[in-house]
Amino acid sequence: MAFSTLLNYRPTPFLFPPAHRSPSLPRRRPPPLLNPKPRKPNSRIPLLRANAVSVQGAVSEAVSLIQSTPPSWQSALLSNLLIFAVGSPILVSGLSLSGFCAAFLLGTLTWRAFGPSGFLLVASYFVIGTAVTKVKMAQKEAQGVAEKRKGRRGPGSVIGSSAAGCICACLTIYGVGGKAFSQLWRLGFVASFCTKLSDTVSSEIGKAFGKTTYLVTTFKVVPRGTEGAVSVEGTVAGLLASIILASVGCLMGEINIPGAVVCIIASQIANLGESVIGAAVQEKEGFQWLNNDAVNVINITMGSILAILMQLVLQNWLM
Repeated sequence: MAFSTLLNYRPTPFLFPPAHRSPSLPRRRPPPLLNPKPRKPNSRIPLLRANAVSVQGAVSEAVSLIQSTPPSWQSALLSNLLIFAVGSPILVSGLSLSGFCAAFLLGTLTWRAFGPSGFLLVASYFVIGTAVTKVKMAQKEAQGVAEKRKGRRGPGSVIGSSAAGCICACLTIYGVGGKAFSQLWRLGFVASFCTKLSDTVSSEIGKAFGKTTYLVTTFKVVPRGTEGAVSVEGTVAGLLASIILASVGCLMGEINIPGAVVCIIASQIANLGESVIGAAVQEKEGFQWLNNDAVNVINITMGSILAILMQLVLQNWLM
């Protein structure tokens, strides 16, 4: 019995699989989900795309507006907003807050009348004029001949320096005299700023480097900074400044070469007249109202009118 039981014995199978697996057998991966959970679309992507398209369209429209020909009030205003925003660090170094506002109005009017070329002419005048005003500022302050506020111009100075140019701009905008006079108004505009820059440079360089200054009416030697005084150094510098600005106007297409020569000659004659006024009557008894800003208006007006009259004479002579 025991022997037969032993012959029929079958071992019981393991209840648990072995702990190790043959390295040749691949690992089983879980089957993929039959119905995966769908992802929700990002609702912000279409909105971002729409915003990008709208911004691109606004920029394109703004660029087209700035480049519009002839310039409009909208293009002039937008252009000046952009330029004054970007250039404000430079502008505030040469302008007070009220002067900044006055310069913005001048820039808008200039762009509307003469476009980017006229604006660049005025910008060149501002940069050169501001730079020479700050030359040897400490020396000028010690001698009491420096400009107020360290050369930062207020609204009176801005208006006094640009009154004739603004008049020429308005005459251009409203087409006074028709096409025949449009070039004359441009010439008067350029001449007014050539006159003012020449006056500013001759005065500031004369106060900084002039060895001997003479009263223009008597040629008596007087201290630097005396009203109506001139020096060789200042006179030469003023002449060069008017040549530079007239050349800028010529390169920008505002005037031609003969017109540039007219502007240079007119500016020097006007500056001589301004020196005579300063020496003879400026702030004298009965002329207290004739301050520096008022003399500036007279000076640039003379330069502008002289240039227009000289051009008319030349045209009649050549015809």
